[in-house]
Amino acid sequence: MPANKKTTSAAVAHIAAEILDNKNSSAIAKTLAASALSQRAMSKQTGAKMEKIASSALQDGRLAKETKTVAASVLSQANKARKAK
Repeated sequence: MPANKKTTSAAVAHIAAEILDNKNSSAIAKTLAASALSQRAMSKQTGAKMEKIASSALQDGRLAKETKTVAASVLSQANKARKAK
């Protein structure tokens, strides 16, 4: 399976750090932020479980714009060859 070599941008990493620093951020926001930050320096790719979480976050109308930005970044770093389950 070919690897996705994308990394989290500085702008998204900044948003993710703010989410983690905010005591009022939801658990889902913090999970996505942590995933995005873990992909900042190296070309790690998003796992299948995190793909599903990020996809659900993007479809959830209740989540903040910042959470959706981080979710989109996490999802863009997924392995495109992985089959959806």
